[in-house]
Amino acid sequence: MTTILRKTSVVVCVCGLWLTLRAQSTSQPPAQVQVINVDHGPNAPAQQSKHYVILVSLDGFRYDYATEHGAPNLQRMASEGASAPEGMIPVFPSVTFPNHYSIVTGLYPEHHGIIANNFYDPARKRSYSSKLDASDGSWYGGAPIWALAEKQGMRSACFFWPSSDAEIDGTRPSHYLHFDASIPDQQRIDQVIEWLKLPAAQRPHFITLYYSQVDGAGHDFGPDSPQAAAAVHQVDALVGTLMEDLRPLRLPVDLIVVSDHGMANVEGNWIDLDRYADLTGFVTLKNSSLLYAPDEQAAERVYRELSGKSDRFVVYRRRDIPAYLHVSENPRAGDPVVIPTGPYLIRAHAPENTDDTQPSEKGNHGYDPYKMKAMHAIFYAEGPDIRHGAKLPPFENIDVYPLIAKILGLPVGPIDGRLEPLQGVLQPKSAADNQKE
Repeated sequence: MTTILRKTSVVVCVCGLWLTLRAQSTSQPPAQVQVINVDHGPNAPAQQSKHYVILVSLDGFRYDYATEHGAPNLQRMASEGASAPEGMIPVFPSVTFPNHYSIVTGLYPEHHGIIANNFYDPARKRSYSSKLDASDGSWYGGAPIWALAEKQGMRSACFFWPSSDAEIDGTRPSHYLHFDASIPDQQRIDQVIEWLKLPAAQRPHFITLYYSQVDGAGHDFGPDSPQAAAAVHQVDALVGTLMEDLRPLRLPVDLIVVSDHGMANVEGNWIDLDRYADLTGFVTLKNSSLLYAPDEQAAERVYRELSGKSDRFVVYRRRDIPAYLHVSENPRAGDPVVIPTGPYLIRAHAPENTDDTQPSEKGNHGYDPYKMKAMHAIFYAEGPDIRHGAKLPPFENIDVYPLIAKILGLPVGPIDGRLEPLQGVLQPKSAADNQKE
């Protein structure tokens, strides 16, 4: 692929300098786009006439940021397309990797296996790290939407998405990149447009795009900070640029913009579970509340020792976790399971040789999205298949997968998500269109 070097400036309030420095801090100079191309052959003839879907993730973009901080392009998408004013409901835990992977598989974490950003697998006797193991497809269950498309003769491309550089379900996208935060924002859009300028036989019909600025600002400064507002303005401007760059192509593109979770202001100091229970013999992870017992007796003992010790968390044996959290079926979730009751930071142990009780972050997420609305994510959609002005009540993010599959005309296998909650955003089809399907 030829790298397009066109740049645009994005104006963001008084915090633009902070955002620029943050984006550049990971690598100097910015990396060139290194697209990895996999030869799956051309689009099957039956797929070439179908519409296109671009799925954009704005990591950490809380459901109310567009109105609270101002995001005119997303608000325009809401008026001209579809939106969920009260937010899209993340899976539990409301953190990055489980939710991004649930969005593209239609599965709860207990079924696809990515139950946290970092976790331990008792069967494999080793830990998964989102920083070290993201590209190892052996950790992932289910079939991402790009794998579904590729196996049905439809080409796909991913400009970042957690897990998109792994071989999952025996395949990869036709075009993908290894994550590199230093790649400039506009360059990512330019590459998406370049993919869509390919001849019809090679042009990907499903494309992902990912930005993390809002999540970083929310963690570092809190969701109500000027820096969070600046990040919201920045990514909203990028959405606007993407929409403008798509228009000259005159392709039937449906643009879907989502986030993985929201953000809340952290309250209090770290809560260390070993103050309340003897965790000898347990496998634990740094700055994590996940607990992996050496045997059943230890799991029951620690459950009893932790129960009722604080109003800032509740503890369950994994088999007894409330069904709506969809955690109980996977041993990777640990046992017992500790769940915060508010925006608190909980870990098994404090780091050794330090008096680290003060949280370094102002904002955090990962909490029960049914009890903390601040965890709700965004959903905006606009395009030829989307009804104008459609407003959805809160729905689970696993329902996005069947919506995309419907637009692309891809039959799906068994999943947890359902099309019904999102059926109302689709334009009614004519009898002729229905016959084609």
